[in-house]
Amino acid sequence: MSTLCSVIKFENLQDLRRLCHWGPIIALGVIAICSTMAMIDSVLWYWPLHTTGGSVNFIMLINWTVMILYNYFNAMFAGPGFVPRGWKPENPQDSMYLQYCKVCQAYKAPRSHHCRKCNRCVMKMDHHCPWINNCCGHQNHASFTLFLLLAPLGCTHAAFIFVMTMYTQLYNRLSFGWNTVKIDMSAARRDPPPIVPFGLAAFAATLFALGLALGTTIAVGMLFFIQIKIILRNKTSIESWIEEKAKDRIQYYQLDEVFVFPYDMGSKWKNLKQVFTWSGVPEGDGLEWPIREGCHQYSLTIEQLKQKADKRVRSVRYKVVEDYNGACCPLNRGVRTFFTSPCTEEPRIQLQKGELVLATRGLRYWLYGDKILDDSFIEGTWDLYIRVPFQGTWPL
Repeated sequence: MSTLCSVIKFENLQDLRRLCHWGPIIALGVIAICSTMAMIDSVLWYWPLHTTGGSVNFIMLINWTVMILYNYFNAMFAGPGFVPRGWKPENPQDSMYLQYCKVCQAYKAPRSHHCRKCNRCVMKMDHHCPWINNCCGHQNHASFTLFLLLAPLGCTHAAFIFVMTMYTQLYNRLSFGWNTVKIDMSAARRDPPPIVPFGLAAFAATLFALGLALGTTIAVGMLFFIQIKIILRNKTSIESWIEEKAKDRIQYYQLDEVFVFPYDMGSKWKNLKQVFTWSGVPEGDGLEWPIREGCHQYSLTIEQLKQKADKRVRSVRYKVVEDYNGACCPLNRGVRTFFTSPCTEEPRIQLQKGELVLATRGLRYWLYGDKILDDSFIEGTWDLYIRVPFQGTWPL
């Protein structure tokens, strides 16, 4: 119990406000619906508790629910870990390799980034996740990834219960003209019959829960594979993007240099142990990191400074030719644009015809950058996704 309390803790009552957000509400709602319906279907109609298999199945369903909720709340309330306010490197000369955060009044430690949602510099920031209403970073990366693993596994088990419940209950009620098909349904016969009949409402609820379970399995399962892929390389999503831009910068200027990611230990097992430990506490203090041989402690931050200095040179200016109301998923911009809307809470930039934007990153249907106003940038619009119909380009 003491271990649990030390991991899941509330610094103040304001942490509870993280639950009052559309992300946790939807996530917890899906967990509650799938787990509750799986237990009801199993006990009442598919696998009764008086059988050995039914008892084991019920215990497994409870186990999935407990483990999923534990890792979910741990990722939410334990938090990613924040760089202490006013932090600076022990060696004053090392500050030349670091960026300074004016909001936190501190230097950004290696691998840390400022999150505008949390309003703090986050240790080893991967991304701000709306589903936990918190950042995924150094301290909660393992719990977040375990949640992404356990949720699809639990939903797969629940989906099996839903399918078998509907199959066994409807088998003797519906005729599909398959009179020659012989299937042994002795396991589906209940003696005595179930107390609550499997009616239309139960069928609709089970079918709805099945849809949620399958959707969660696919969507969250894909996120898990993305996360485990970068963990095996000891990277974060942001660092993968920095490395991609480093290679692009070297190729663009045809430089005689090779960027080597400094935190890849050279072994997937060693990289995995940087996040997952038996104690549940990640290795390191979140401020200093082990590096591979031949690299500098600040290799990545030096590359960030190079990219920051190069950003205005490499950015491209676009002129807006159609109004855009800033909708998160614009229906009037085409089906592909609608379905490729970035999964982020960041607001879109509202644009009017004739305005200028500075694009620093381009996806196929969305642009990433700043809005230009009176030859200056709008403050606080960095890291936004926008779709801008443009006419020509103007390199700075």
